[in-house]
Amino acid sequence: MRYLRYVPFWLVVLCVPLGLFIARASPYLGGIISGVGILVAAIGLYDLLQVNHAVLKNYPLIARLRFMLEGIRPEIRQYFLESDHEEVPYSREQRALVYRRAKGMEGLRPFGTLLNVHQIGHEWINHSISPSQVENADFRTTIGGPDCKKPYCSSILNISGMSYGALSPHAILALNLGAKRGGFAHTTGEGSISRFHREHGGDLIWQIGSGYFGCRDQEGRFCPDNFAEQAMSDQVKMIEIKLSQGAKPGHGGILLGSKVTEFIAEARDVPVGVDCISPSRHSAFSTPLQLVAFIDELRRLSGGKPIGIKLCVGHPWELFAITKAMIETDIMPDFITVDGSEGGTGAAPVEFADHTGAPLREGLMLVHNTLVGLGLRDRIKLIASGKLVSGFDVARTFSLGADGCNMARAFMFAIGCIQAQTCHTGACPTGVTSQDPGRYRALVVKEKHKRVTNFHANTRRALREVVEACGLQHPSEFTPHHLMIRINSREVRSAASQYDWLAAGDLTHGRVHHPAFAKFWDMARSDSFANMASTR
Repeated sequence: MRYLRYVPFWLVVLCVPLGLFIARASPYLGGIISGVGILVAAIGLYDLLQVNHAVLKNYPLIARLRFMLEGIRPEIRQYFLESDHEEVPYSREQRALVYRRAKGMEGLRPFGTLLNVHQIGHEWINHSISPSQVENADFRTTIGGPDCKKPYCSSILNISGMSYGALSPHAILALNLGAKRGGFAHTTGEGSISRFHREHGGDLIWQIGSGYFGCRDQEGRFCPDNFAEQAMSDQVKMIEIKLSQGAKPGHGGILLGSKVTEFIAEARDVPVGVDCISPSRHSAFSTPLQLVAFIDELRRLSGGKPIGIKLCVGHPWELFAITKAMIETDIMPDFITVDGSEGGTGAAPVEFADHTGAPLREGLMLVHNTLVGLGLRDRIKLIASGKLVSGFDVARTFSLGADGCNMARAFMFAIGCIQAQTCHTGACPTGVTSQDPGRYRALVVKEKHKRVTNFHANTRRALREVVEACGLQHPSEFTPHHLMIRINSREVRSAASQYDWLAAGDLTHGRVHHPAFAKFWDMARSDSFANMASTR
């Protein structure tokens, strides 16, 4: 019995003499049987002799079936076994919602909700018995504080940062043309502004990361002259300093030289074929005071355009230190983009993707509370990003303090992404994240850009219906009182009573009861990101 596992191998070996025997009567059939038998027997012999895989050595040939099934397990699960609401990381229902809206298909659901409304954590928006009527659903917000000379009238929903290099040329072209036709903005990602971002002229939010791509000198340091040249473009509406990214906060990156093509090198101001490094920290500043001075410099060099920062919240005292530097210098960013740890990326270590950084809800509320407590909330707009898909997602983030939302993966779905999760391999089946021309040519820009525009318009339309149902005129009118959360089988609470909220001026006048501020506020100093309690 112990040798039964070798039976398939010996049966294949026996096919060789069997084929030779059959060849006497039918040379063609016998040749095929012998040839296949020799090939498969050689594979089985290799399995027996190799030393790297114990399972192959013990189960020659049939163990390969295990590897094959394991290789297609994600597809089997996604297409046949996954329920509509399992999130891996986006559920089938979430993806289907984006596909329907991108294609302009009817998005109605018959027979009622598919959700368990009594499940702990279930959320809903309280409606009004007297719904409103919104005449203009082109919801917009003006971004630009008192020091901004060129404020931007932004859509409340824009495309989040995804670099050329992470996305294919055709994906960038489709997203930008869709944004142009739909009247919203396209964030470049830290890979800077490529020729594909410029081709259709859609509004851009230029994201600047620690590599200073597009505005660097030969040593990789920030170059004011190169920045000014790019920033003065009419297409660039805002500039965003990326401090950290939700999916891998505090982690740098490298684009291998083999992937640095001529066009990527052109966009990033780096040599062709040389490893492209994104350091884990900025070199242009190392303290909160230097950060706000850098914001002021970029505002001046850009001719007064809105300047913001993007971060995934980590140590609370670092955020507090930045706001203390704002107070001391009276230099404010025009906007802050809060990225949740549930945000996406082309590739990230599992420890970072799963267990590093604050989720969007907690990060957004901490930044919102800090600005309210300091009396700065009306000067700085908050933009939320991190696994947002629907009009309800937008309404929820507005209820928790946001002024606008960015989406990345939802717009990827709109242009054809099927969540194959092969973004880092270059073998994206739809050409969204591949630099292989044979793959990305399948993404037809003149068709896919329409889906970008449709998804934005239909999501905004769905949001308008929620706004009207609540008796409001604009998403900015959502408050924590609108958002209800089930906390156990018998009790629900509004976000207003579920969480701690600061009132205007609480931090300025020392009225601090929120636990994060009570513990960490006094540890923060404007001249250092360090925890002062640990350095005394």
